[in-house]
Amino acid sequence: MSSKLSASRISYALLPFVPLFVFIFVFFVQFSQSNMATLGGVRQSRGCENSADVEDLARFAVQEHNKKENALLEFARVVKAEEQVVAGTLHHLTLEAIEGGKKKIYEAKVWVKPWLNFKELQEFKHTGDGDAAPSFTRSDLGVKQGGHREGWQVVPTHDPVVQDAANHALSTLQQRSNSLFPYELQEVVHAKAEVIDNSAKFDMILKVKRGTKEEKYKAEVHKNSEGTFHLNQIEPDSS
Repeated sequence: MSSKLSASRISYALLPFVPLFVFIFVFFVQFSQSNMATLGGVRQSRGCENSADVEDLARFAVQEHNKKENALLEFARVVKAEEQVVAGTLHHLTLEAIEGGKKKIYEAKVWVKPWLNFKELQEFKHTGDGDAAPSFTRSDLGVKQGGHREGWQVVPTHDPVVQDAANHALSTLQQRSNSLFPYELQEVVHAKAEVIDNSAKFDMILKVKRGTKEEKYKAEVHKNSEGTFHLNQIEPDSS
């Protein structure tokens, strides 16, 4: 009985300090969250740059930045994606966005805690690269997650970069030709590409119309790290 009384007395004696304990606990939690105590270093994201989840995070970052700064950036693509284990995951994103018709590179940090359905933009800044073209990545070719093998790869014929390469090939062909009829791209029949460092090579079969005549051409186009296309070769396809 005496021990129970002693315990009760101790409990009552501690009552005045309960608010202090609560305050310390809340302060510690808030401090930990605000500093996002790091549990691990920055590493490459488990999803590649053009995975749906990473792209959604990049779009979210642009949207949040536009809301906060009353800006009009338009998301283009993810250039690089890394992540860091914190109280959740801190995603370090390098992304390309269009401002006033010009492509620029930005760095963003998005903090995610899935179990709380929590997502917050921590940082968004221009890299200071001006209007320099970003590095070329496999995601530019429509290559999806798991498609990071080396060498030539079949790529979607409808991909915007493939279409740009095909149009450049025909534009160059038109400049070299004496034909009064313009070359019109009907279809990219087949396309494969190879990424080397920050550039890419395209090998395509193009279905072309000139006047009432339809033809097929085999074209090889190079895109350098500055984003400029160059036609290496184009010839009628007899296959």
